Amino acid sequence: MALKVTVGPPVITINHGHAFLVSEFDGSVTDASDQGFYARDTRYISRYQLYIDGEPWTLLNSGAVTYYASRTCLVNPRIVTDHGVIAAGTLGLMLGRMIGEGLHEDIDIRNYSATSVRFNLELLIRTDFADIFEVRAKERTRRGHIETEWSGEGQRLVSRYAHNDFCRALTLFLENCSSRALYGNGRINFVVELAPGASWHACWKYDITEGDLLRRAPGECAHTCEETGLARTLTHWKQVTTQITTSNEEFYRLYRQSVEDMAALRLRADDERPDELLAAAGVPWFVSVFGRDSLIVSLQNMTVYPDFARGTLKRLAALQATESDPYRDAEPGKMPHELRVGELAHFKRIPHTPYYGTADATILYIIAWHEAWKWLGDDALIAEYQKVVTRCLRWIDEYGDRDGDGFQEYQTRSEKGYENMGWKDAGDAVVYPDGSLVKGPKALCELQGYVYDAKRRAAEGADYVGNSNLAKKLREEAAELQRRFEERFWCEDLGYYAYALDGDKKPVKTIASNPGHLLWSGIVRPDRAARVMRRLREPDMWSGWGIRTLSASHPAYNPFSYQNGSVWPHDNGIIAMGFKRYGFAEEAAMLARDISGAGSYFLLNRLPELYAGVQREPGNFPVQYLGANVPQAWAAGSTFHLLRAILGLDADAPTRTLYIDPVLPPWLPDLTLRQLRVGRATLDLRFWRERDATRYEVLAKEGDVKVEARPVVTGYASR
Repeated sequence: MALKVTVGPPVITINHGHAFLVSEFDGSVTDASDQGFYARDTRYISRYQLYIDGEPWTLLNSGAVTYYASRTCLVNPRIVTDHGVIAAGTLGLMLGRMIGEGLHEDIDIRNYSATSVRFNLELLIRTDFADIFEVRAKERTRRGHIETEWSGEGQRLVSRYAHNDFCRALTLFLENCSSRALYGNGRINFVVELAPGASWHACWKYDITEGDLLRRAPGECAHTCEETGLARTLTHWKQVTTQITTSNEEFYRLYRQSVEDMAALRLRADDERPDELLAAAGVPWFVSVFGRDSLIVSLQNMTVYPDFARGTLKRLAALQATESDPYRDAEPGKMPHELRVGELAHFKRIPHTPYYGTADATILYIIAWHEAWKWLGDDALIAEYQKVVTRCLRWIDEYGDRDGDGFQEYQTRSEKGYENMGWKDAGDAVVYPDGSLVKGPKALCELQGYVYDAKRRAAEGADYVGNSNLAKKLREEAAELQRRFEERFWCEDLGYYAYALDGDKKPVKTIASNPGHLLWSGIVRPDRAARVMRRLREPDMWSGWGIRTLSASHPAYNPFSYQNGSVWPHDNGIIAMGFKRYGFAEEAAMLARDISGAGSYFLLNRLPELYAGVQREPGNFPVQYLGANVPQAWAAGSTFHLLRAILGLDADAPTRTLYIDPVLPPWLPDLTLRQLRVGRATLDLRFWRERDATRYEVLAKEGDVKVEARPVVTGYASR
């Protein structure tokens, strides 16, 4: 495919853990931009430019060679020096970068001319230590003091920022340089002399200091990035995650990139246990702990890397609220939305310490806990988190249900809180049919479905530990919720469920994608499921690149908006899972085809956080949403949900069983899974189409596990 759609301005992004760097293609970081080198919500480099005798170098080509390293090839412009003219393009500069806890840069210059040259290599570097929230808002207020210290003897530049007890520092070490540097007027200057064919090299290492904690740059040079510890970690990741082969190259590339994006977004859940991981939400703006995002990503990864759930469950349990705090929208038992550690959070100018403005994370925690147990088969998960889950259930009943009517509602109590607390959290995302904003408290439809699912799953956990009374109570509550939900949310005139109930308990009859999540949760009455599916397939909702967040017939529809008409891959993955649950395998595969087709147009076959909801027509292509995070965890994870929907995968590791219900569409005629984990066992499975039927065989098996074919609709959904 000749056309590749980029997302956002043309920049290079590399990241690892909590650190990331966004730069121009030529390696520079420009003024008045949100580019820079960041770590844990602080920007450490806000301006960067390489010069040759005062002139910028000329870009030839550049790119990220892996998620944590990049290379930039530059040449010189024509330069007139005291020692003669240097013709354009006779000096080559290779800028290599590798990111870890800090940043390592390599500068390699070679003289390709037939004469000796002498010139000044200059590095302009600035740091503003800005909080990431202020960078995004483009409202920077300097509260502390910056000091810069140059050591000629030590060949290092130290910039320190202090605001009361909030201290950060960036130390640049100039090592292995072919000549010594001088510093003046905010620039580091090297005199470079090169004979014909000669080379000049330097390593520049950027360490960062957070209070008393030092985080060092990678020690290896960037050109060895494929031989470093980070490379070995990535190789190991690819070995322990489920891999696929298929004759459909488009879907194979999408899946492979999604696996690598998950590697790029791994965070340690606990510094003492580097093997316990959770996913950052996305680069560049959401490299942090996010409750809803990390839980959904854990659910998406059950067929790829189920251990993601271990780190997620552990980290969020440690952050579960124990008291009421209106400023942070915290209530006992509630799971966090977002944790930040920058200057604004440190001084509590924002409530993200953590902030609890999410109506669904607490419910999703129960779902992820149960699903992790079913895939990992680890009974310790039941015992370890039983009290945490009990507190979640108590929050659902006592705080999630604000008015005691049996439904979940939300409304912020914080002066800096979020207006909307579902996954569509933009301030304008929940609208009446006339386009006006819905008044709260708001009872989103999908929240009710999540609670229905969570209580049924918690009941199975209670049964497993012998608490049959609690299990019976939870199932009765779920059944009563389903009955009342059908009464209050079903709109016969629409043939669809209401988006929400507003503050007056009136149904909001807006056509949006949210009811698709109801199919995933299983709360929908079977005789109404087909009507929901068909409504989502109408042209105003189904763009051809996926299902839109809002109907194209709605007054507030804008295909280029954040959540009022755009397409979100993760939203479509959840809906595809719901389609499959109710037996709509063909429609689930159609959604997978749409998202896969859109992904093939994006650079590296990498799905962005969202894209525009423009209608697919012959000759057009998906349109980017400016500002979308790339990579983004639940966008990448949507690939795994789509594949799971096609194959109908469901695990019951405690009984050592993998259930399958494969229906391969014509565009995906064959597919092989390798290293699929169920408990302690692994499987290689091959699926292929034979006429209109899908066949399968077990190619290899390690451990005790059996494969049982059964329709998903008669599986967990009916228990």
